[in-house]
Amino acid sequence: MTAPFAIDLRNAETFPTRRVEDWKWSDLRKFLRAAPEPSPALAVAPGGPFAALGGEEIAFGNGRDSAGASEVGYVARGRETLRLRFVTDASGTGHQARATVEVEAGAALLLLETYEGSGSAYVANAGLSLKLGKGARLTRIVLLDDQADALSISAAEVALSEGAVFEQTVLASGARLQRHETRVAHPGHGASVRLDGLYVLGGERHADLTTVVEHAGVGGETRQLTKGVVSGRARGVFQGRIVVAHGADKTDARMGHHALILSDRAEVDAKPELEIYADDVACAHGNTIGALDENALFYARARGIPEPEARAMLTEAFLGEVLDRIEDERVREFARGWLGARLEALS
Repeated sequence: MTAPFAIDLRNAETFPTRRVEDWKWSDLRKFLRAAPEPSPALAVAPGGPFAALGGEEIAFGNGRDSAGASEVGYVARGRETLRLRFVTDASGTGHQARATVEVEAGAALLLLETYEGSGSAYVANAGLSLKLGKGARLTRIVLLDDQADALSISAAEVALSEGAVFEQTVLASGARLQRHETRVAHPGHGASVRLDGLYVLGGERHADLTTVVEHAGVGGETRQLTKGVVSGRARGVFQGRIVVAHGADKTDARMGHHALILSDRAEVDAKPELEIYADDVACAHGNTIGALDENALFYARARGIPEPEARAMLTEAFLGEVLDRIEDERVREFARGWLGARLEALS
């Protein structure tokens, strides 16, 4: 499987530019030309956005955990919840951290992953390695909550075993440059993947959701749905690639990206891709970008709903399909609250 671009904040030569195909809409070198000064140590109080959902907590403060390590590991052996927090409170400095999470055969993990930013103009770089054993289940919820002038990068490599289930939902609010990348090694043989994303961007925020799924074996399934809304001078980027290798027959893969543009100066760039080298497959992708349905807006206003309220209602209904796919009711309700707050901030 192809690996994420290896960024090391200590070495400016590793910063990708638009010449790198997968980074052509998220030119890191444009904003970061030299290695940033290291961020100071930061003690993190327990809690975070998902505190009410319980589970064990691992927190990085400016790239270090409570023991001063920049790399940690976690193994799930039963039915567990892990809150993985990447917390930043820095100004004009940079840091990076890495976590390895393994879900053993037959185990189930709810991974609540948050990027919590305070300060200004910081640079944060996170790397994850996620490994699922035979028949394991990993549900990953990612909340990207960075400052508007931050540079925030995260990349995960996901390796599945036969019969494993990987479900992911990303909630992105953008930053000066915010990029979340997920690469999945799909073995087929009864394994299934759901990759969903939601971005709500205002001002001059930029969010890039990039995914790659490589099907290597017979009988695998992938379902992917990403939706977004942009206003002001914001920019949303979606790049999704599904690769079906020779011999990966009976693969069933579906990808969809749909976005609303709410202002004349906002922008959405999308590139859904299918690379199919097997014959007996069922694969499809779709992409739509446009404005709110004027007929639906007229219909709502004709029934006495004020225009701002009607626009908010239609936008929330458009985006809500992604949240409806979250199986855990507690997480789904949290995500709906997040969406409501983000849409209110846009108005």
